[in-house]
Amino acid sequence: MPDIRIDPFPSPDEFGALWVAAWDGAQAPDFARILPRSLAHLGAYDDGRLIGFVNVAWDGGIHAFILDTSVHPDLRRQGIATALVTEAVRIARERGAEWLHVDFEPHLTGFYRACGFRPTEAGLIRL
Repeated sequence: MPDIRIDPFPSPDEFGALWVAAWDGAQAPDFARILPRSLAHLGAYDDGRLIGFVNVAWDGGIHAFILDTSVHPDLRRQGIATALVTEAVRIARERGAEWLHVDFEPHLTGFYRACGFRPTEAGLIRL
């Protein structure tokens, strides 16, 4: 199992390499602007290389949000994402969140249910 680090600040190149692989070539967002506002963020490292990531955004109060769960495609289905989300739940609770939300596509329902999330009604508008 890789080393899970809490609140790492990977370089743009490290993020870019993981993001391009995990998100089908999409360009990584500017995490230097995003991460300082997060309740927590976690990285999974294997031999010093970033291979997984999850961000825990928050509203500054009791609600936190799992975002950007990512694992390098060559290393999926080995429990890395589960380890990241499990640790994110623990850290969010420890840091004062009372509710942890996650939005996901239908094919990820089994994964997030296995991590302890239950379905809820929600709304979404694209801006």
